[in-house]
Amino acid sequence: MSKVPVIVGLGETLWDVFPDGPRLGGAPLNFSCSTAELGKSAAHVFIVSAVGNDELGRRATECLAGHGVDTTCMQTNDRPTGQVLVELDAAGVASYRFAENCAWDNLVWNSSLQALAEKCNAVCFGTLGQRSECSGATIRKFVNETDSDTLRILDVNLRSPFFADSIIRQSLDAANVLKLNDDELPVLAELCGVGGSDVEVLQKILQNFQLRMIALTRGARGAVLMSGSEVSDLPGKDIKVVDTVGAGDAFTAAMTLGILAGRDIAIVNRSAIAAASYVCSRPGATMSFPQELLQS
Repeated sequence: MSKVPVIVGLGETLWDVFPDGPRLGGAPLNFSCSTAELGKSAAHVFIVSAVGNDELGRRATECLAGHGVDTTCMQTNDRPTGQVLVELDAAGVASYRFAENCAWDNLVWNSSLQALAEKCNAVCFGTLGQRSECSGATIRKFVNETDSDTLRILDVNLRSPFFADSIIRQSLDAANVLKLNDDELPVLAELCGVGGSDVEVLQKILQNFQLRMIALTRGARGAVLMSGSEVSDLPGKDIKVVDTVGAGDAFTAAMTLGILAGRDIAIVNRSAIAAASYVCSRPGATMSFPQELLQS
């Protein structure tokens, strides 16, 4: 791709409230920050979300800008900035409890979003951001207004009870790339009425929804990428896990940059696993990356 690609993280902005204090989060926000940090000048990364007119909202916008994310399409409204209570188990794996009717639940369509949708080369969205009718409609309209060549990446990001079969199906129909983890795979297999081994299920979902690529992340066991008849199945890296928050988003960020650059599927998978592993080795979800992980 000759020009610098425009990449959009679309959906929720929130603060993950850990036992030791709040950290900025939300899958689209984490994706945007990781993409901007990994891509540097090789990508123009936007966030499309909403924050409240409050201190957490101002801090979120400042932090995004500090990571190199363009916040000109970030909306502000009269609802509080989103928060989620995060609890970590002994292995560092997170569980979440979400506040409801937050700023990001009230994302509205406007001419700025129309203009951005028309020029973006990749958009990453999920199901959590669609839990409200207002934001759900805006997210689906944005994705559908992008060009047919645009990477429409669905990171399903299932957070009970904030998803429904209808939303998953609509999102799969709109997407051309799917990223999910090994906990989410059985849910989608049942929804799509497919069975078999993990690879067989992925192949059937890929074919049924005419996807360009599907990615299955498996934590310490690495990841599988599938595109057409090509499959890359790579193990994870041996690291000491601090917490897993944001690791999947970093994987998606590196994967997106790799696809846009036209890299081989195995190279894309390897770089995505490396980025996710680095995030697992550090506290929090947004960070800078070492030089050897950057993509240009």
